[in-house]
Amino acid sequence: MSDETNAQDEIFPKGTGKSYALVELMRGKGAMVGKGPDDTVFSFPVVLLWEILLLLGVTFAIFLFSLLKQAPLDEIANPQITTDPAKAPWYFVGLQELLEHMHPVLAGVAVPTILVVFLIVIPYIDFSPKNTGIWFSTSRGRRIVIWTSLYTLIVMPAYIFIDNTINPRELFRDSLPQWIAQGLIPLGILLVLVGIPLLILWRLKADTRELMLALFTVMIVAAAVFTVSGFLFRGPGFRLYWPWEMPNGYNPWDEF
Repeated sequence: MSDETNAQDEIFPKGTGKSYALVELMRGKGAMVGKGPDDTVFSFPVVLLWEILLLLGVTFAIFLFSLLKQAPLDEIANPQITTDPAKAPWYFVGLQELLEHMHPVLAGVAVPTILVVFLIVIPYIDFSPKNTGIWFSTSRGRRIVIWTSLYTLIVMPAYIFIDNTINPRELFRDSLPQWIAQGLIPLGILLVLVGIPLLILWRLKADTRELMLALFTVMIVAAAVFTVSGFLFRGPGFRLYWPWEMPNGYNPWDEF
């Protein structure tokens, strides 16, 4: 009992005249515990120099490309003739491809908002300081990213092709309400495809970091797949074609 009293007197001394107090004690370690100067990379000048080199390298590469290839500018737009296909800029082609598979409110508003919110809340979901700043965290994390990328590269093109062939939106347009045929069904299919790798990892006792790695990988690879599909494989009428089989002489490779 005396030991506990002495410990309390050391932590909470009486009559010292201090203007501050220890409010709370909690379990856990700070982010810098066990990290000395040998484990630290200073943002200045080390990271800053690498960022400057990267900026100069990218600028130089763009400069060389602009010398070798002219920008593919078309004739002045004619308001009486609509370009077929009228494609969005490359950074929006993925969303335009997504519009072919679900309601515009979902493809243009809900899904992008969910993705942006997910990127914002990642630090609040995965707040473990373990292996912070290390690519893939562990060797298992690297395998998760590789296998999840392969899964997405197979499943998403298959989804685009099957949905373009069957098109459940048109199949159930007259028999089901619009919010089900064009909203709930395509969104449910997309959530199932995204959730399969997460379910497998959860059954394998994956931690939060590994689940976030898989989910982030699905998001990035799927965005790349939708962008490539909309840019290279959508021809007149925004229908699917092989690039070399585009009708009316349209071939996206001619732009390069």
